[in-house]
Parts: sequence; structure tokens; C-alpha cells
Amino acid sequence: MHGPVVSGWLLVALCAWTGGYCLARLRRCPRRDRAAVGGEALMGLGMAAMAVPAAVFTPPGWVWPVYAAVFGGAALGALWSALRGAAHHLHHAVGSLSMVYMALVMAYGTGHRGHTAAGVPVVTGALLAYYAVYVLHRGLRLVPALPGPLSAAPGPVPMAGLAPGTGAVTPGAGRIAAGAAPPCHPAQERNAGMAPACRLVMGLATLAMLFTL
Repeated sequence: MHGPVVSGWLLVALCAWTGGYCLARLRRCPRRDRAAVGGEALMGLGMAAMAVPAAVFTPPGWVWPVYAAVFGGAALGALWSALRGAAHHLHHAVGSLSMVYMALVMAYGTGHRGHTAAGVPVVTGALLAYYAVYVLHRGLRLVPALPGPLSAAPGPVPMAGLAPGTGAVTPGAGRIAAGAAPPCHPAQERNAGMAPACRLVMGLATLAMLFTL
């Protein structure tokens, strides 16, 4: 993308780390969640490659139509999942279509004397508004809730593996129940805030990349 070199490399690092983290989550996901997590991994890695500063490396012209085709297919898959009842895939569809738009702008859009890619102002403005609202919404949800009154504090929690009120170890303590899904959903992960934080990072990165058009 056409932007400052330092901020470009920062976007590359953040998006590459986010894509790599999503790939690591993909290994632990049940089949029903793999499409969403795989789409997030593709988005993060694709944005990392797109954010490489143009002053350092200018990809050949055929790269951008390939980008548009890959993320167009991802958008169709996300829309199909959304039509089947998974409404959260609508955001994945918007993200993939944003990548298609930016790829087409880089391939065919030219600004003053052809030095800078320029998008369609109405489309760019709509995407900027969407991602600004999305980032604010996601950011507020990551803010921890204020603690309640001290009088409402819960009682002591028994140690894992001990039956309440006894010192006996419950059978199967420390084991994953048979048939239970491996931890993939953010609420089941050890670091429950990481997956929402990754989505926030990708939203911020998309917002920054749209500002360069």
C-alpha cells in the first residue's frame, strides 16, 4: 500500500502475527468453526502481504487480480454461511469484499499522474464508516467490566478436581470430557481475549489501509 514505510512495516508485523495466531487456533477447532477461523487467518496473512510498503517491494500487476479472485471466493463462502444462519459471517464477507476492493484499486485505480492508487470515494467512505463503528464496538467490548460491590463477592471457589466441601478428588478431573470440542471458541480458550483482540487488530489494520486510498 502507498503509505509511510514505518507504519507499513508495523501493519505487516501486526497482521502477520494475527494471521499466524488464527492458524494456530485452526488446529484446535472443530469442523463447524474452521471456515470462520480459516477466513480470519487468510485475512490476516493477506493483509500482511498487501501492507508491505511499495517503496520496498512493488508486486507485479498480475498479483492484484489473483488477490481479488481469492478474496472474492472467500466472500462468497462467508455469504453462503451467513445465509445458512451464521450471521457473524457477514462481517467476514465485508472484510473479504474490502480486500477485493483494495486489490482492484491497486490494480486499476490511479491517482494524480498514476503515482497513487485512488478508490471510489463513496465506497471508500462507506467502508471507513463501517470499520470505524466496528472498531469502536469491538474495543468497548474488550474493556473489562467494573467489579460489583464487595458484599456481592462470591464465596471461595473449590480447587479444580476437588468435590465441594470434601477433600476427595472427583473422577476424571483434569480430563476433557469424551466428545467435547477442543478449545476454539474464544470463551473456551485459556486466553479468552485473544481472538476478539485479533479481530480488533484486523479491523484497525483495514481502517488504516483504507485511509491510504
